[in-house]
Amino acid sequence: MPLVNVMVNGRAYTLGCDEGEEEHVKQLAAKVDAKVREALGMVGRNAADTKLMLMAALLLADEHDEISRKRGVKAAGDPEGERGPLHLQEDEAQEMAAEMLEAAARRIEDIADRLAAA
Repeated sequence: MPLVNVMVNGRAYTLGCDEGEEEHVKQLAAKVDAKVREALGMVGRNAADTKLMLMAALLLADEHDEISRKRGVKAAGDPEGERGPLHLQEDEAQEMAAEMLEAAARRIEDIADRLAAA
């Protein structure tokens, strides 16, 4: 299992990932880092890492929810009321995005648990 070094909130983390997923994990970590920095502005610099990670996860979940709702509106506005092949691909992409978000949330929870135990 390859290891990837990432930075979140100025701290280095080493994570395991599947072969060939190294760059993707780095990109996801950069998004999480951006959300943690956004959360810093909401909860303050003295907030615990666990709270920052939770806020970052909530911000990401909110973005995902907003995208899902927007896509749902488009599908409901289909004049024929039918779901074509492109909509099926969209469903698959949404499922994949949801799975990736859940995996990222699990990783964040693992990191938070390790930080809390340290």
